[in-house]
Amino acid sequence: MKLDATDLRYITPDEFRVLTSVEIGSKNHEVVPTPLIVQISGLRNGGVNKLIGSLAKRNLVAKVQNSKYDGYRLTYGGYDYLAMRALSKRDSMYSVGNQIGVGKEADVYIVADAEGNELVLKLHRLGRISFRAIKEKRDYMGKRKSASWMYMSRLAAQKEWAFMKILHEHDFPVPRPVDQARHCIVMEAIDAYPLRQIADVPSPGKLYSTLMDIIVRFARAGLIHGDYNEFNILIRRESGEPIVIDFPQMVSTSHENAEWYFNRDVECIRTFFRRRFKYESALYPRFKTVKAESNGEEHDGFRLDVMVAASGFAKKDQKTLEEYMEAVQANELQDGSAQNSSDEEEEEEEEDEEDENEVDDILDGHEDNVQVETGDGHSES
Repeated sequence: MKLDATDLRYITPDEFRVLTSVEIGSKNHEVVPTPLIVQISGLRNGGVNKLIGSLAKRNLVAKVQNSKYDGYRLTYGGYDYLAMRALSKRDSMYSVGNQIGVGKEADVYIVADAEGNELVLKLHRLGRISFRAIKEKRDYMGKRKSASWMYMSRLAAQKEWAFMKILHEHDFPVPRPVDQARHCIVMEAIDAYPLRQIADVPSPGKLYSTLMDIIVRFARAGLIHGDYNEFNILIRRESGEPIVIDFPQMVSTSHENAEWYFNRDVECIRTFFRRRFKYESALYPRFKTVKAESNGEEHDGFRLDVMVAASGFAKKDQKTLEEYMEAVQANELQDGSAQNSSDEEEEEEEEDEEDENEVDDILDGHEDNVQVETGDGHSES
């Protein structure tokens, strides 16, 4: 789902009222009946039908002909518009620029505030690929099953916002969070490249040590990243310092599978450095050692996992999101088990070689990716 903010400034207040009504109705209805949209919006019946038609033409809602009744469902585009309007009204975002990242579970864009300062907008897209594959295996939403993709995407954004805010306040190398609305997060734009795009570094051993130290520092504060790899580590262009991103899978060191998550983070870095930089070290952190050292240090009460829970991100929401993430991972492992392991290794080696050959082109094109389109992307209605 590509973000298109062109029509955002043309949406009327009544159209946003109807769009919000469809969102509210989606909590308990897979297809929201038109009479319910009229009831929630508080607008005239004939006027609502016209407004819904206008929203449908912009692909912000989609009409669904059900065997029991006809109604509408909210699209990703509609959810994007609701979130961007909230961010715009709070002056957190003024214009939308180019897309700079896309993944299975999120899209990333360059945006700007009213002063023209570049920021990054991340739109969580949980369910876009993975939910269809697992939704029949377990009900994560209870009565909210119909709104699963909205619900899970919002939870992911809320969790990432909570963790990023706490981590930034305690001087961890993470982006500065600016604002959060629904499934979207606005954060500072950093002049950096993903580690996976880096073909060579002056001192692989120094960078390796720094990244392992960050894992240890997370753990001593009660946290494990859970997806610590070359895709979620940025390297600043000027200083070469690492910045960690993407926190929806972050877990507490008290989690029942904490050691497994910790070891996976460590092994991801070791494997990448061995393949990309031909660097391998016998020194790497062990979970039990770090946990024992943490218990013996004099910083009672300083546990960021506890602070995140106290910040308002409920434990039940955390558990729901963790179960979803684990189910997605299990499904991916199951799908990949049929493939030959040697074929996978060969493909990975080919991808690494292609990455190295294309690095110069990627770096040269960086400037084109960060231009903000001012004026046309104005995000007020």
